[in-house]
Amino acid sequence: MRFAIATLGCKVNQYDSAMIEARLSALGLERGEFGAVADVYIVNTCTVTDRADAESLRMARRARRLNPLARVIMTGCLAQANPATLTRAPEVDAIVGLGRPGDLERAALGSMSDRVMVTDLRKERAAIELGAVTLEGRTRAFLKLQEGCDQFCTFCIVPFSRGKSRSVEPRRVMAAIDQLAEQGFKEVILSGVHLGGYGKDLEPAIGLEALLEMIAERAPIARVRISSLDPEELSDRIIAILAQSEKFCPHLHLPLQAGDDWILSRMRRRYSTAHFSERLERALAALPDAAIGTDLIVGFPGETARHFDRYLKFLESLPIAYFHVFPYSVRAGTTAAKFGGRVAAEEIRRRAAVMRELGERKRRVFAQRFVGRRLRVLFEEADAHGRLQGYSRNYIRVTANGGAELSNHEVEVEASFAEGAQLAGRIVRTEGCPCGASAVGSPG
Repeated sequence: MRFAIATLGCKVNQYDSAMIEARLSALGLERGEFGAVADVYIVNTCTVTDRADAESLRMARRARRLNPLARVIMTGCLAQANPATLTRAPEVDAIVGLGRPGDLERAALGSMSDRVMVTDLRKERAAIELGAVTLEGRTRAFLKLQEGCDQFCTFCIVPFSRGKSRSVEPRRVMAAIDQLAEQGFKEVILSGVHLGGYGKDLEPAIGLEALLEMIAERAPIARVRISSLDPEELSDRIIAILAQSEKFCPHLHLPLQAGDDWILSRMRRRYSTAHFSERLERALAALPDAAIGTDLIVGFPGETARHFDRYLKFLESLPIAYFHVFPYSVRAGTTAAKFGGRVAAEEIRRRAAVMRELGERKRRVFAQRFVGRRLRVLFEEADAHGRLQGYSRNYIRVTANGGAELSNHEVEVEASFAEGAQLAGRIVRTEGCPCGASAVGSPG
C-alpha cells in the first residue's frame, strides 16, 4: 500500500508530516510522491488565511483525480479549526484533527469508524510526539517541544487550530536530544508554535530559561538553535545563557509583525517598538555577531501610508540580519477579519515589495560584515558544482571546496567574498573532524 503526503504551511506542519510518515512507514506502507498514483493521500492543511483553506481543498480534489479509488484524508490546522468546511467536500473521506495519530493510522488503513475525528484542543490536552525531523539537509534536526498558543493576536487563528499551549516535559526533551546525538545529528533546532510559552502548563511549572540551562549543562550536541521567541519573552536570563554557553548558536528570531505602536496594539501584540529595539540592543551587546531575524506583516487593516512610512524607517534603523515579509490576508474567524480600514490588495503587494527589497539589502550587508573572518560552518551537502554548503553558527549560508567526507562536520572556514547574502570561503581548520581531511582548501 502506498501513501502520499502534501504539506501546506509552516515548518511545524512539516514536522508533523514527518511524524506521520514515520508512523505509516512503520506499519509497512510505502511513501510515494503526491503527484503520482497512491492508495492513500494525506493533506496536512494550513488555515493561516482563507487562501490557505482554498489551497487545501484544491489538493484534495487533485488527489481524487489522481486515483478515484484512493482514500483522501485531511489533517492539520484546517481539519482541526474548521472540519465543517471539509465535510462539505465530497472528495474527502476522513478528517482527522491534531494530536490523534492513532485515528490517522486507522483512517489510512481504512478501518476508521467515523468520517470526522476532531476534538476541542482548547479543552483537551493532546500529547506531543517527539522525534528527529530533518527538513533541510541531513545534519540539522528539528525538535518540537511545545504546541499550541494562548496569545490570541487579532490576526491569528493558531489558538483555535493548534489549541492550548502545552509542553514536553524536560526529561523527555533531554532524552530526545540524547537520541539525536546517537543518530549522528550535529545540530538541533528547538521549535514550537509559541516557544516562549514553554513549561507554563507543566506541573511544577518551569520556564524556557530552566530548560536552556539544562541543555547547556548536559546536552551532548554541540550546536543548539532556538527557532523563534516573541520579543517580550527574550529575558535577560535567556540572553545570558546563550552568551555563556558555546552550545547555543548566536541566532535569534524575534517576530516584530509591525513597526508602528498603534498597529501593534491593534494586533494585540505585547510590546512596543521601543521595547523591541531595547531587546535587540541588549541581545547584540551580549552576542555582537548574532544574526537576529524577524517576521513582518504589511497591509494590516488600518495601516495607512503614514503608518507604513514609520514602519519602513523603523526597520531601516534596526540592526536586523534578515526578515520574512507576509502580505496581510484575511483569515475568517479572527478578530482582525472584522476590522475596517482594509488596505487595497495592489497597495499591499507594493508595500511587501518595498519591504522585501530592504530585507535583501539587510541580508547582503550582514553577510558582507564577515568577509575576511573565520566562521564555524556545519556542512550539509554539495551543490551542483561540487561545492560544500552549510550554515555558520550565526545563520549565514557558506560554500567552500572540500571533500564529501566533510559533510555533517563542523569546520572552520575563512570567508573570502560574499555572493549576495551568502559567503564563499576556504576551509582552514578541520580539528576534531574524524574524516582525516586536509586542513586547507581553495575558495568556493
